[in-house]
Amino acid sequence: MDIFILAIESSCDDTAAAVLKNDKVLASLVASQAVHQKHGGIVPELASRAHMQNIVPVVDEALKEAGVDKSRLNAIAFTRGPGLIGSLLVGGMFAKAMALALKIPLIEVNHMQAHVLAHFIRNGKDKSQSNGNAVPAFPFICLTVSGGHTQLVLARDYLDMEVVGETNDDAAGEAFDKCAKLLGLPYPGGPLIDHYARHGNPQAFRFGEPVVEGLDFSFSGLKTSVLYFLQKKQKEDNDFIRKNLSNLCASIQHAIVRILMKKLVKAANQFKVKEIAIAGGVSANTELREAVNHAGKKYGWNIYIPRL
Repeated sequence: MDIFILAIESSCDDTAAAVLKNDKVLASLVASQAVHQKHGGIVPELASRAHMQNIVPVVDEALKEAGVDKSRLNAIAFTRGPGLIGSLLVGGMFAKAMALALKIPLIEVNHMQAHVLAHFIRNGKDKSQSNGNAVPAFPFICLTVSGGHTQLVLARDYLDMEVVGETNDDAAGEAFDKCAKLLGLPYPGGPLIDHYARHGNPQAFRFGEPVVEGLDFSFSGLKTSVLYFLQKKQKEDNDFIRKNLSNLCASIQHAIVRILMKKLVKAANQFKVKEIAIAGGVSANTELREAVNHAGKKYGWNIYIPRL
């Protein structure tokens, strides 16, 4: 028997809906919110209001694209957290109301677990997995990096996961965006740093790296190091950032990726695991993807990277 699930995600500033037939994605739609760009970051109240405007048309269009009538749905899944409480409430209340109306089960999902398990989802338009290769074998370690979270997760089974390391302050994605703001780049700044870094020298500037015990991360010190460096250099040359933008982006990106990779290597050695995956929005970063692939060849890892 085929199982059809409507999935709703509203943890931050994107309103998303997907329709799945078993483990295949038949449709996946996202409504982004441009309203936050002029504020240089997510404004929770504005995000909640935009979700209220977007949730009905996004769900409706997802069902139409999938060619699945709501009467065929077997369950509705929704993000229960972590995330912005107002944004989560919009998606959660809509999912609950629709599930009650259709008299079908409601499935709550931790969105950090969802990042890890995205490696097992197939695109309905082809027969390959989300990463184009075989799925990870258990146990595997997943470096999950996004705007709000940075975690090392030891996945022993689909619902048996342990967070073995996480950030003590800023997330990696947050560090990208905050450093981009210091450089005068618009929000979201992470992808722009990645873009400019391709034309820069990652060794041009050296920024302070935090010393953190175990498998945990810290990025606030790096952000402070960048801030003080830029203040000093701009006193000497007010046009310093513009003249050195590519090198600054490349150096900042290299510092963040270096911090991530040191802990990933340490975790793989500590747990003696050679199945390694990355997930989350920052997994789209060019240098991180290259660094993980390079480490895979060096240490004999099997690497799993999600499609862009």
